[in-house]
Amino acid sequence: MSDTTQDGAIAMTAPPSADDGLSPAELAAKYGLAVSGARPGLAQYIRQLWGRRHFILAFSQAKLTAQYSQAKLGQLWQVVTPLLNALVYYLIFGLILEASRGIPTEVYIPFLVTGVFVFTFTQSSVMAGVRAISNNLGLVRALHFPRASLPISFALQQLQQLLFSMIVLVAVAIAFGSYPSLSWLLIIPALTLQFVFNTGLALIMARLGSKTPDLAQLMPFIMRTWMYASGVMFSIPLMLKDKPAWIADLLMYNPAAVYMDLVRFALIDGYGSENLPSHVWIAGLAWAVLIGVVGFVYFWKAEERYGRG
Repeated sequence: MSDTTQDGAIAMTAPPSADDGLSPAELAAKYGLAVSGARPGLAQYIRQLWGRRHFILAFSQAKLTAQYSQAKLGQLWQVVTPLLNALVYYLIFGLILEASRGIPTEVYIPFLVTGVFVFTFTQSSVMAGVRAISNNLGLVRALHFPRASLPISFALQQLQQLLFSMIVLVAVAIAFGSYPSLSWLLIIPALTLQFVFNTGLALIMARLGSKTPDLAQLMPFIMRTWMYASGVMFSIPLMLKDKPAWIADLLMYNPAAVYMDLVRFALIDGYGSENLPSHVWIAGLAWAVLIGVVGFVYFWKAEERYGRG
C-alpha cells in the first residue's frame, strides 16, 4: 500500500500483520519461544541430567584430585584424616570415657572406625552440598546446564573418597578378626542407599546455601550434634539401656545410625542383628527414597533462580 504526501513523495505503509493485537505471551506461544533460563519440566530435567552424566563424573573426579593436590601425601589424606579422627575418638571415648562398655575390644575398634568413615561420608556430602552453588557462581552464571549436576557430583566425589577409604576399613576389620564372608556383599546395597540419601540431602542444602551463605558456618555445629546422637563412638542400646526405650529407638532410627549399623552388621563378625533396630533395611530404603525424591524436587523447584541476584 502507498500514500502520496503533500510534497509529492510516495510513502509506503506495511500491510496488516497476522500478529497485530497479540500479547507478548501469545507471540511467544505462537513462535515457540521460552523465557531464557526458565525451569524445564521435571521429566525433561531428568533427561538433561542423564545427558550430563559424563560431566558429573568427570567433575567429581577432578574435584577429588584437586582436593589434596597441594599436600605432600596427596590422596592419602582421604584415608589418614578419618583414621586420625577414629584414633582420637578411641583415646577419648574408648579408653578415658569407656564408651566401649559391653563391647569387646576386637569388635569396638572396627565398630568405631566404621562409624567414623560412614558418618564422614554423610557429613562431607552435606558440607559440600551447602557450598555447591555459592562456591561455583562463575560456572553457574557462565554456562547453561542443569544445576543439580553440582551437588550430585559433590556427593559422588564423597562416595569415591569413601570407597578409597574402604581399603583401610577392610584392613582394620581383618586385623581384629572379621574375615571376608558373603555378608560383606551387604555393604554394596547399604552404601547405595546411603549415597541416594546423601545426594538428596546435598540437593536440599545446596538450595538453602545458595541464598544463605552463612549456613556453611552453622552446619559444622549441626553435624557435630548429629554425630554425637548417632552412636558413632558408642552403642546406642547399650549406652541408653537405663533410659526410656523411646529415646534409644528415636536415635537408632535416625538415618546416620541406620546406615552405620548396616555397614557394621555386614563387616564385623561380632556385631550381630541383635544390635540393629527391627526392619532396619526398610528404614534405610525409606530414608533414601524420601530424602532422595524430596531433595531432588526441592532443588529443581528453584532451578531458574540459581546464580541470580
